[in-house]
Amino acid sequence: MTPGPPATPTLSLVIPARDEAESLALLHAEVAAALDAIEGGYEVVFVDDGSVDESPAILAGLAAADHRVRVVRLETGRGQSAALDAGFRAARGEWIATIDADLQNDPADLPRLLAYCTDGDIDVVNGVRTDRADGLVRRASSRVANAIRNRLTGESVIDVGCSLRVMRASMLREVKLYDGLHRFLPTLLRLEGARLIEVPVSHRPRRFGHSKYGVSNRFFAAMADLFAVRWMQRRHLKRD
Repeated sequence: MTPGPPATPTLSLVIPARDEAESLALLHAEVAAALDAIEGGYEVVFVDDGSVDESPAILAGLAAADHRVRVVRLETGRGQSAALDAGFRAARGEWIATIDADLQNDPADLPRLLAYCTDGDIDVVNGVRTDRADGLVRRASSRVANAIRNRLTGESVIDVGCSLRVMRASMLREVKLYDGLHRFLPTLLRLEGARLIEVPVSHRPRRFGHSKYGVSNRFFAAMADLFAVRWMQRRHLKRD
């Protein structure tokens, strides 16, 4: 049995998951291999977003075998924003990272992203999927969505849809998430004064099942989210 993390580990890795039973043990093994050498320790916060497959049992087994693993259970599927928010509130680390549960992100990239933060004056490191392993529709949708978001928010984020990122926890806790607004985390963090950079990361084909948090017919909801963020930018109070 592995020892537990420090009371305040260097890194909390938050992983939202819905019906990803086939991926979870493999992901846990990859995370352990990637993060075991991190100075100050780490924890993994899996957020089970109302899974109806074997995910709850698998996560319980991982937590029992590895004290660095914690599980937050949402009884019904509440969506990625709610799952991330629950993980952020449970996280105890100085830095908070996020990664998808479907094995498309590579945990081996995490120490490199964290180093940009701990070695410099950076608050957020956002991954950029340079060689995406998704289909044409998903890649095209992502490019269009990025372009529209950047145009209306005045941002220049290359890949806002990349889930692999590391963020300063104290700054992240100043952000109030609403349903759908996880897609704007870089912009919301910049409103709090975050210094942000983007770095290339790996991207792999999905090995099991299909995306639970992917492209869907939510154009009007997405546009409403975008205008909400634009309003927040204009009305945000600047603090001394």
